[in-house]
Amino acid sequence: MHKRPKKYSVFSLIRNALSYHENWQPVWRSPEPKKEYDAIIIGGGGHGLTTAYYLAKNHGITNIAVVEKGWIGGGNTGRNTTIIRSNYLWDQSAALYEHALKLWENMSQELNYNVMFSQRGVMNVAHTLHDVRELKRRWHANRLNDIDCEWLDTKKVKAFCPIINTSPNIRYPVLGATLQRRGGTARHDAVAWGYARGADAMGVDIIQNCEVTNIKVNNGEVTGIETTKGLIKSKKIGVVAAGHSSVIANMVGIKLPLESRPLQALVSEPVKPVIDTVVMSNTIHAYVSQSDKGELVIGAGTDGYNSYTQRGGFNIVEDTVTAVVELFPLFSRMKMLRHWGGIVDICPDASPIVSKTHINGLYFNCGWGTGGFKATPGSGWVFAHTIANDAPHALNAPFSINRFSSGELVDEHGAAAVAH
Repeated sequence: MHKRPKKYSVFSLIRNALSYHENWQPVWRSPEPKKEYDAIIIGGGGHGLTTAYYLAKNHGITNIAVVEKGWIGGGNTGRNTTIIRSNYLWDQSAALYEHALKLWENMSQELNYNVMFSQRGVMNVAHTLHDVRELKRRWHANRLNDIDCEWLDTKKVKAFCPIINTSPNIRYPVLGATLQRRGGTARHDAVAWGYARGADAMGVDIIQNCEVTNIKVNNGEVTGIETTKGLIKSKKIGVVAAGHSSVIANMVGIKLPLESRPLQALVSEPVKPVIDTVVMSNTIHAYVSQSDKGELVIGAGTDGYNSYTQRGGFNIVEDTVTAVVELFPLFSRMKMLRHWGGIVDICPDASPIVSKTHINGLYFNCGWGTGGFKATPGSGWVFAHTIANDAPHALNAPFSINRFSSGELVDEHGAAAVAH
């Protein structure tokens, strides 16, 4: 019988301090894979771990393996810019992201793990008349969907974020902004670790350094996976592999409507608190916040080419930093500490695929593009429902893989400040 981990509390902190912090339990086990599971999740990032967690918590399926080719949270989960919001334009998107945001609000308490969720507000800035019209359209759409959203004129933008440059003479003048106060940031690593710990506590096996080499299919049904650690049998397989989803889909002859591209981000040297909100700009493809360690976290757009390299072209970084410095002159003397890329999977309509396939027992959760982190708990919640019931939940039914043949697209391209 799997032993549940002890609860974190001030008392456990004091108790472990007395033993010089040498007796903390591992956050999760490192078991060898069993021969067969009730369900297998391919991909040990945030979405994969939340899927396993909610399969166990909501549906009572605990004989699950999460199979990860590298290490937990080592892909896009550890490479994103941690922004959380739900102010999307279309009803289908808004409903799914709002469900995720409500799960974010209680996540640390539910997991007994501090994910550092900070509801500091997310501001989407308008620089042109087109931006103003588009953001006001989204502002009204959010209000109709009962999602908190405000319109700020230039003076209110300056009052909310005093370090922003609101001069009318800059290349991209600030004409206003929308503000979602319930949005914010979280610590991306802690999200993966918290859900891994929660899933492990319910008996889920987390198997790292185990790459999937093939998916076994017999008479239109999945029977298991071949991995670098041998054959693992299962009649339910959920694939949550972000930019490598199409690689896994090719193993069973499915051609997903995805493009994989590097999405770049960078951080500055750590400084004292200087910006206490998230500022996003779709026009200049830049978004800025400050992490708990004091680093400015700056995100850019995707590179213009398809690639599996976890680094992108320098021109993207250069364009982003140029725009950020113009918007925040205060940052001009700061040094860049490091930059990186994550492989994002982009659908033609910039919305995800959370769906069954024509192969019984095979499910895909992919296509989140640049918006995956904010959806983490909601994505896992609806994907777990889809796998457990072999049918989509009402929240993810619009995101079927069949929408590309039926024409029922959820076209968020350029509609909700997505950076691709």
